[in-house]
Amino acid sequence: MPELRQRRRFLVLAICCASIVVVVMDISIVNVALPAIRRDLHASESGLQWTVDAYTLVLAGFLVLAGSTADRIGRRRVFQIGLAAFGAGSLLCGLAPSIGWLIAARALQAVGGTMLNPVALAITADTFPDPAERARAIGVFGSMSGLSLALGPILGGALVDGFGWRSVFWINVPIVAAAIVCTALFVPESRAARARRFDPVGQTLVILVLGSVVYAIIESKGLGWSSPVILGLLAVAVLGVLGILGYERRRADPLLELRLFRSVPFSAAMLMALFALCGFSSFLFVSTQYLQDVRGMSALAAGLCMLPVGLLVLVLSPRAGRLVGARGPRLPLMVSGAALALGGAASLSLTAATPLPAVLATYLLFGIFLGTVNPPITNTAISGMPRSMAGVAASLASTGRQTGTTLGVAIAGTIVGPALAHGATAYTGAEHSVWWLVLGLGSGILLLALLSTGRRATDTAARAAALFAEVDHGAQSRTA
Repeated sequence: MPELRQRRRFLVLAICCASIVVVVMDISIVNVALPAIRRDLHASESGLQWTVDAYTLVLAGFLVLAGSTADRIGRRRVFQIGLAAFGAGSLLCGLAPSIGWLIAARALQAVGGTMLNPVALAITADTFPDPAERARAIGVFGSMSGLSLALGPILGGALVDGFGWRSVFWINVPIVAAAIVCTALFVPESRAARARRFDPVGQTLVILVLGSVVYAIIESKGLGWSSPVILGLLAVAVLGVLGILGYERRRADPLLELRLFRSVPFSAAMLMALFALCGFSSFLFVSTQYLQDVRGMSALAAGLCMLPVGLLVLVLSPRAGRLVGARGPRLPLMVSGAALALGGAASLSLTAATPLPAVLATYLLFGIFLGTVNPPITNTAISGMPRSMAGVAASLASTGRQTGTTLGVAIAGTIVGPALAHGATAYTGAEHSVWWLVLGLGSGILLLALLSTGRRATDTAARAAALFAEVDHGAQSRTA
């Protein structure tokens, strides 16, 4: 792609950021609408979990395919198709007559979302060839992801109270329509230098692993962990992982590029993305229901309680991006891991009678976490890699995030769902297990930040990048 003028580069960045806002916000905006959806559609707790996880599961399962397909047939083309599918899914969500139809429409929404999240990041990375500018642009892009997650409940609360839960989906339609027009006018087409072939076996294995694990977690509270169905699903997941490791290693163009994991920073970024979004989605899923069902708040009031999170993300994310560009990812990652762990620890003391200022003070820790975690993870995932690998690396990083989100909702819902029917005391007691999980995930991010940012770790990234450059050069020579 020829280098663009600065003004147009930033316009392309704005379009990409708009797409990430609607895709990511639809993860969190729905959380505050869950009590209203439960009442209107008579949904069970597992139905509410699937309302969130049908979206994030499809995102996690097909992001890599979307990224590699975009690298092959054109990023702008796939981006536009994704916008159209996301808009259609949003419209159908708003018209859903039952929880089953809503879950199906959420899956269609997510099919479009898979073509937006990693592809937008790849377009951003390709639009800014200068490493320093690229780091800042990725920082802005990453901050939009965190900001969208944090502001989703606030906007969702206002929409639910003012116009009903269906409006949280309808609001996407005009935004998507404008993005389609702007993409056609301003975003240039780009492709990877070397096209990657479709991998149907790898794609099937990924879906089997993710789907089996999530279904087993969500349905375990009804069937029991010793149920033949649950044990069978877990066995399928294990066999799927073994199949991925055995099959993908032998392919020239695998769906899951396992050689990327030779880079310690990339591998750590994947784990940290999974830990981070598992922790935050658990917090969001539990907290929005705690505020409404336990404390008796309206949807808008519950959303406004997330305002400290959104404000801190707005303030800290750009600074974290600049800090990553100037000094590297270690400090922001350590701050985010410590904040998540402290947030989990502080949440252990929350009850139905906890004064609201104390609740909001606890949420400040989650705001610090979310405001500092996305830019360094996003930058670490693709930094040092050849530009031809941007789509695949970005897709894998996004897969880590969405997998974490899916698992967080599945685990948190399984823990607190049965307790919700037994009153505030039982519910806040069940929450403690979730907060211990969040504390552990934050500690894991802190440890990975230390392990992945040293000289030995960065040397592994350089060797992995050199390996891909050598492979790409050999493929181009054979083509010539």
